[in-house]
Amino acid sequence: MELALKIVDADGLVLASSTGRDETFLVYRQSYREGDRVVVEASEPGHIFLALDGAIQPGLVYMKECAYELAVPFGDKRKPYSPNAFRGDIHRLSARSARPDEIARRRNLAFNPWDDHANRALFPHARANVETRGEAAFAARNAIDGEKANDDHGFWPYTSWGINRDPQAALKLEFGRPVSIDEIVFYLRADFPHDSWWNEASVTFSSGRTSRFPLVKSGAAQSFSIEPCIVEWVELHGLIKAEDASPFPALTQIEIWGTEVPGGGDLDVAVAAEDKSGLAALPLNL
Repeated sequence: MELALKIVDADGLVLASSTGRDETFLVYRQSYREGDRVVVEASEPGHIFLALDGAIQPGLVYMKECAYELAVPFGDKRKPYSPNAFRGDIHRLSARSARPDEIARRRNLAFNPWDDHANRALFPHARANVETRGEAAFAARNAIDGEKANDDHGFWPYTSWGINRDPQAALKLEFGRPVSIDEIVFYLRADFPHDSWWNEASVTFSSGRTSRFPLVKSGAAQSFSIEPCIVEWVELHGLIKAEDASPFPALTQIEIWGTEVPGGGDLDVAVAAEDKSGLAALPLNL
């Protein structure tokens, strides 16, 4: 896979770039300015490790399109990120094609620290029908960024998906290709007594099934094993609030554990399955 990293300004001028076969690094020796964008390009769809800022943990993501852009955040849009992110006059970025064994292993398929509203190329991608006051600190992307600190709210690392007190709130998590899932983990925001919590949450799977999960007042991980199924998306909804004084339940993080479907999004997955079994893995008919 050919990979490229670029810093592009508001007028489309390429300020810095690097390219490489399966791996590339870019060191940008300037301060970011409003309107700057980080651009990732790949010669084909596939799984890549992205580290677009030294203050944000790298993520193994699936690139469905051949180009992805992240607007460098300023102002209120900085709130979901570390105060050290995107600051200073030297920045190290990297992109690497994932190895077949890394792709094939069981992992949290819902993790993507590079997601945002404009993203349509890099998966997983989270979107919601409501976000508290439209503020970045309560955006849907916060529920899949890997940040689990949940005893406060409103700023990094205490970001969350806020539902603006809407009982019809729903969050859809798209994987961009078929995946096989077997476990769901919820981290409720737990800034008690400011926060409330949900007694129950429902998840509908793209396969057509809906499951309900009982939740409790806790900031700890609440894990549920599910019957393995192949999906392209899941939707969290049916959030039943506890009867308490606070009107503010929120979700700090959701994890969806499972594995890739051989042939579902990357030929390397089939190669890894063949290496383990000695038999060629065949794509599934979905």
